[in-house]
Amino acid sequence: MGVERHREGPAEPVSGVPRGSRNVISRGLLTVVAATALLFALSEVVASSSLAHGTLLTMLPFAGALAIAGLGQTFVVMQGGIDLSIAGGLSLYVVIVTKYPAGVNGRLLPAIGIAIAAAVVAGLINGFLVGRMRLNPIVATLGTNALLFGAVLWYSAGIPTTTTARLSRIGSGVWFGVPIPVYIAALTTAVATVVVKLTPAGRRFEGVGANATSAFTAGVKVRRYAGGAYVWAQLLYCLAAIVHASIVNQPTAYEGNNYLLPSVAAVVLGGTSLLGGRGYLVATAIAALFLSQLDQFVLALGVSYASRSLVEAGALAAGVAIYTIDWRAAARRAFPRRTTTLAPT
Repeated sequence: MGVERHREGPAEPVSGVPRGSRNVISRGLLTVVAATALLFALSEVVASSSLAHGTLLTMLPFAGALAIAGLGQTFVVMQGGIDLSIAGGLSLYVVIVTKYPAGVNGRLLPAIGIAIAAAVVAGLINGFLVGRMRLNPIVATLGTNALLFGAVLWYSAGIPTTTTARLSRIGSGVWFGVPIPVYIAALTTAVATVVVKLTPAGRRFEGVGANATSAFTAGVKVRRYAGGAYVWAQLLYCLAAIVHASIVNQPTAYEGNNYLLPSVAAVVLGGTSLLGGRGYLVATAIAALFLSQLDQFVLALGVSYASRSLVEAGALAAGVAIYTIDWRAAARRAFPRRTTTLAPT
């Protein structure tokens, strides 16, 4: 996808695939769906307690929150960046939607409005530093993350606050046997996918990430799209924070730390290149489900928390290896074919 280019050659066949798309189903989607199915099958055999009804009702809402946060991280990665401010941002938004209402349902909507405004400000800071000032995304977002955590400690003093009853009903609610946060994540994924894949703005957004120079030559406002990715990412972190706050009765001031590594791992496992370009949002959401179930799987095996973090890091490393290493070339180098020559007669 991205900026359209005129090439000489035979015309492309007409199909139902939107212009700019090459495949209806990406390799990353097929890979993560297969891995998730295999994980659930293995869980049924080795750790069946991780698939108990109560366990699934506990795991799925967190998977939904991670999927939404992963979508925001995907937007940034599609522009060739990475957003380390997700930890501080998500923590701040959780604190706002729990501390400001102070248990009063009538103050929940104003709290959500304040959280959204804070997300826009944080996104604009990141977008200005990366898109305009051309700072390294790691350095820029790490600095923003420190500012956001400073705001968290200033506002909350590190003291957790109980979630309002109205917000808690959303996190604990179930429709047709499925937790409400799963529906929120599915709807968010569908909307984001339609916007990115089926609209001109979305195709330009992917084009900027794939080749900023070509996009600029074609008249696309590269800095606006590159910086805007951080704003949309923070808005999605804000939505994930609201969902998270609805699940946890008394969230701490550091809830965002639990989303930093998993959000990047979900993006990588979904097949989105860390170098930017085309993004696979549906695959990212399914990868969030994979990581959440993987966490439950190792927990059912009695693994310690430190080992669970190593498992997440291993999943991230595996995702990078799957999509970046040319395994066929590696196999040819490891097992070269022997050529035989016939002796002259």
